[in-house]
Amino acid sequence: MKLKISEPKNILILPDIRSAINVGAIFRTADAVGIDMIYLVGCTPRPNDQYGRIQKDIAKSALGAETWIKWEYKEKLVPLIKKLKKEGYEIVALEQSEKSIDYRKYKKPLKMAFILGPEVIGLDKKVLKICDKVVEIPMHGKKESLNVSVATGVALFRILR
Repeated sequence: MKLKISEPKNILILPDIRSAINVGAIFRTADAVGIDMIYLVGCTPRPNDQYGRIQKDIAKSALGAETWIKWEYKEKLVPLIKKLKKEGYEIVALEQSEKSIDYRKYKKPLKMAFILGPEVIGLDKKVLKICDKVVEIPMHGKKESLNVSVATGVALFRILR
């Protein structure tokens, strides 16, 4: 009897996140909240390179989570989003925009792909237009944003509870 591999229900997409330390921290948080799959896109560092060498900064901050959470590298973001939409995923971006809603009001569907924007520049407006939802974490201080790995934890612990 063959075991049926269930399709992932909670996907995380990391496009152009430059810091390996943040990527590792996000892997660790992803494990804690129940993410099934992570897509690393563009210049986002991967847990190991094409020769199988371990990326030490990811390993240090992920504390092993990078070895058991399924991940895959994709060169481009938009084709990945379109593929996941066809597979029935609701595409949700964590970003500040005119159409964003408070992340605490978002109701997670059965299948969700959650996209985090690169720090400083955020997600491109073209990407936001093809997302089904855009959620944001309200900021009360003088800074307009959180570190990407911190924002991931804040948002996903609430959304996936």
